[in-house]
Amino acid sequence: MSADWLEQIKWDEKGLIPAIAQDHQSGRVLMVAWMNEEALRLTVEEGRAIYWSRSRNRLWRKGEESGHVQKLHELRLDCDGDVILLSVEQLGAIACHTGRESCFYRVLRDGNTWESVDEVRRNPDEIYTKKA
Repeated sequence: MSADWLEQIKWDEKGLIPAIAQDHQSGRVLMVAWMNEEALRLTVEEGRAIYWSRSRNRLWRKGEESGHVQKLHELRLDCDGDVILLSVEQLGAIACHTGRESCFYRVLRDGNTWESVDEVRRNPDEIYTKKA
């Protein structure tokens, strides 16, 4: 596979690009993460979302612990070449580590209060195993 398409991406100073995951059917934004070149290349090769975890400083295959894999349907690059949009099928219907469908579950009310408007679909303690 030719990697010419990777050369058209404007990576930041750390070699990363923001990646927005969007449900391929509803269009709802599920989450935002980061990708490096390897994560993006592997996402295309494996047909599933693979991100770069800045906190763990390693590749992170979405769903590797939770089972909530994001199956890739389409990949888009914005006009400036500095943001990736992934159209995905969210297996298990949970994208957020809080057990919700989307990481964007809080709405600003009255200009001063964040209100949670999406229910927790599954308790995160049931999803993730605690590591010693």
